[in-house]
Amino acid sequence: MPELRDHPSIQRVREAASRKGVELDIRTFAESTHTAAEAAEAVGAELGQIVKSLVFMDGDSALLCLCAGDRRVDTAKLGDGARQAKPDEVREATGFAVGGVPPLGHDPPVRTVVDESLRRFETLWCAGGTPHAVFPVGTDELLAALPDAELREIT
Repeated sequence: MPELRDHPSIQRVREAASRKGVELDIRTFAESTHTAAEAAEAVGAELGQIVKSLVFMDGDSALLCLCAGDRRVDTAKLGDGARQAKPDEVREATGFAVGGVPPLGHDPPVRTVVDESLRRFETLWCAGGTPHAVFPVGTDELLAALPDAELREIT
């Protein structure tokens, strides 16, 4: 079994970021970073600096919402009928398990909305492909790596 840092999902995130010109320092932990609170504790960051990658279904289409760890997505702001995806729908839409969904590296790409509240922070922490991996990234750098993402208020 490969070391966690060599996990195929982590490698996929690293390669996707590299194609966008971003080199990531993906950090792995023995303990879970599945929740925003666990990730904040593991890296010593504010809860709001943790990016929650939440998948919603809008009809048959997946929508990835990147939201600050101290906020909740308001589904009414996503459109009529939007609902949180089930774990199997998350994996099908993104290729990653709940708790490890990164902001990039999905094949095929997933429509993405970034909550404006993340702009409060200079540095964010995102899931790195597994529920035990996260990486720091500058907010502007993350937004530049997601040129098709829509930046708006969703909380």
